[in-house]
Amino acid sequence: MGVKDWFKRSLGGKLAVIEERAEVSSRASVTVSLGIGGNPCVEVAGTTTFAKTAVVALADRYQLPECGYLEANAWLQREPENPVDADAVAIVIDGEKVGNLPSHFARALPLPPGGSMKVLYQLHVLRGEKWAAKAFVWLGQGKPQWTYSADNSPPLTSRERTLAAARQDSDMVREALEGGGDRAAQFQRGMYQGVHYLQLVEPIKQLKRENRLEEALALCYQAIRGAEQGREGREPAPWYTEQAAIVHRKLGQYQEEIAVLERWLNLAPPALRHNSKIAERHQKCTASRGLPAKERDA
Repeated sequence: MGVKDWFKRSLGGKLAVIEERAEVSSRASVTVSLGIGGNPCVEVAGTTTFAKTAVVALADRYQLPECGYLEANAWLQREPENPVDADAVAIVIDGEKVGNLPSHFARALPLPPGGSMKVLYQLHVLRGEKWAAKAFVWLGQGKPQWTYSADNSPPLTSRERTLAAARQDSDMVREALEGGGDRAAQFQRGMYQGVHYLQLVEPIKQLKRENRLEEALALCYQAIRGAEQGREGREPAPWYTEQAAIVHRKLGQYQEEIAVLERWLNLAPPALRHNSKIAERHQKCTASRGLPAKERDA
């Protein structure tokens, strides 16, 4: 479970729950609601994986430049023979499958097997030595209100994605604090040294990618402190402890690895402690160091 999933679960549903529903109008268009003020602009699945060959061919066919943009008509088609998901909905352009709807949208779409539905498709592509792309379809009525445009492309490179994710986390924390009430109070409890622990996910990942392990470790412990302050009788968010343990292992700091795992175990309620990944890692670590059973179980 990722840290953001853990945080949503720990709030007991207080965060806005995304609601997806699809309706077909008399013109066979689709309206999708994504909660309050939602946008029926849906990212296509498979653009850079199973559909990459078709997407590259599409970009070639339309002679897209290095930083290319394309809007085109596409068709949604059921795939009852899809070996992974019998409810799958393919996105087809010029007879080629260029991706799928995300599974939750596909299940909600009232489109029978053999049926098809016309939608608008948007492609952003980065060509050259490193190929990257993102695609979207508009599942609403009227003129598309795309999240991105020809002049405002989505994050495509790993660095752009890291920065975008960090901005999203910071915006979420800022909005929660400015909103006041119980939600603001809960976010405030997760702050340490002026930063909420959720804001440190992407910086920790980036520092690890750059092999700046000591700096990553310092941020892990800053986040651990915030997670401990914001736990409200539950277990602290475990992701930061896992990352600290990983970094300690890479640095050859085996006792420190065990210590940070025990720090989490000592704060977690027994019902949430014993079957956790932290407990499993702690058991393996102490066993590999030859510690006695009573010390391993401490």
